[in-house]
Amino acid sequence: MDYLKVSSKSSPASVAGAIAGLVKDEVPVNIQCVGAGAVNQAVKAMAIARGFLIPTGVDISCAPTFSDIEIGGESRTAIRFAVYVHRLAAQSHASDPSDDAYEVYA
Repeated sequence: MDYLKVSSKSSPASVAGAIAGLVKDEVPVNIQCVGAGAVNQAVKAMAIARGFLIPTGVDISCAPTFSDIEIGGESRTAIRFAVYVHRLAAQSHASDPSDDAYEVYA
């Protein structure tokens, strides 16, 4: 499985564009981060990507997991985010909040 690797120096806007592009192309999105700064940039990128996608009728959410990886011969703990895509259902009655449902697809 391929991962978007995000570092503390990654531009959240650039990562958001990559996330949105993969989502639009229906490619599974998984993100890998090592360190608090990298996790911070990844979370900001996902928030920005949501802003890009929601007007198109698509929303995203994520699930974090820990993973032990090896970098330069050293064992490190990474945080990986699986990004889930949700198609927003069209509202039939603007005043009925129960119509704010969405469908999940993977």
